[in-house]
Amino acid sequence: QVQLVESGGGLVQAGGSLRLSCAASGRTFSSYAMGWFRQAPGKEREFVAAIKWSVGRTYYADSVKGRFTISRDNGKNTVFLQMNSLKPEDTAVYYCAAGSTRVVVIGLSVDTGYEHWGQGTLVTVSS
Repeated sequence: QVQLVESGGGLVQAGGSLRLSCAASGRTFSSYAMGWFRQAPGKEREFVAAIKWSVGRTYYADSVKGRFTISRDNGKNTVFLQMNSLKPEDTAVYYCAAGSTRVVVIGLSVDTGYEHWGQGTLVTVSS
């Protein structure tokens, strides 16, 4: 089992920045990829970014490319999401997720490929 704990959410003005962290514990060696998803009020959960744990290759949703950066610290089993140039439409609960074999088949941008999820952290961007 893998446990994930997110932190770093909060209230920020449009144009500002936040950095989210996701600390992983437990059977972290079984994780192939880590992803960030978000869910705004009344909307479906959507993919934000993902990173392959061992090689560090990154993937982004078009809506955040050039503004968000996903990275990881292998030694601390932590994944980060640096969010710059935030917009009001980025307001959502952000979830960290860990996936192993299933995500390889289903795809890194699909939430059903991830087996483990954090509790979420709220990001609110004011206009």
